[in-house]
Amino acid sequence: MKRILFWLFGTMTAVALLFGYRTSLSGPMTTTAQPVAASSGGANTVTGPAVDTRWGPVQVEVTFDGGRITAVTVPVYPDGNRKDEQINARALPILVKETLSAQSADIDTVSGATVTSEGYVSSLQAALDQAGR
Repeated sequence: MKRILFWLFGTMTAVALLFGYRTSLSGPMTTTAQPVAASSGGANTVTGPAVDTRWGPVQVEVTFDGGRITAVTVPVYPDGNRKDEQINARALPILVKETLSAQSADIDTVSGATVTSEGYVSSLQAALDQAGR
């Protein structure tokens, strides 16, 4: 009887793990966006490349005015399901705030959103490099 219970719980655990394994439903990710710089008055906006991550691409757009980062937007980020939406609704404002405070890509990752944070920082650094910062 113990062997049957052990087998049953082992099988149930394996099935639960298999169903919980998250795969990409959109196929392989490709980066098609190219960095773009735009200027409007004294402000200069630079768009970093879309950086592929495990959960989807992340792209950062940075606005400079007088040599300072005045705004950061994230036009592309993982949002394929509710969990992605919840994680990024919490993480992206923190990353933007940290960027504005640090005035660089030298920021900490957000706990629970490490993959998105790393993609964000990579795109941000590329945008900063393009802007000559």
